[in-house]
Amino acid sequence: MQEGCLFCRIVAGEIPSDRLHDDDLVIAIRDIAPRAPTHILLMPRKHIASAADLTEADGPMLGRLFAVAADLARAVGIAESGYRLVSNVGRWGGQTVDHLHVHLMGGRAFEWPPG
Repeated sequence: MQEGCLFCRIVAGEIPSDRLHDDDLVIAIRDIAPRAPTHILLMPRKHIASAADLTEADGPMLGRLFAVAADLARAVGIAESGYRLVSNVGRWGGQTVDHLHVHLMGGRAFEWPPG
């Protein structure tokens, strides 16, 4: 656990969250400030600051994270119409919490390019 990391505290159960998935590598929670009708955050249990800090050793965790995202998309009914997976990196990339996480968003059409 990284000292002062909000998501590490959520992973540890110190801060309540609406958990949709919880296993040995990945947790998924509902975003408290959703930007789409469905907005779920998936994050590794292990503290990794951002996608820029990933290594090949993180491959199994990433595989699980994306598999969980696909399972959740099916479970909440957005898989067929489509959804967006986003991981922001750094301040200019829109990252506000320095703990790797992926936004699973759906339930509406998205435009390209984003914001």
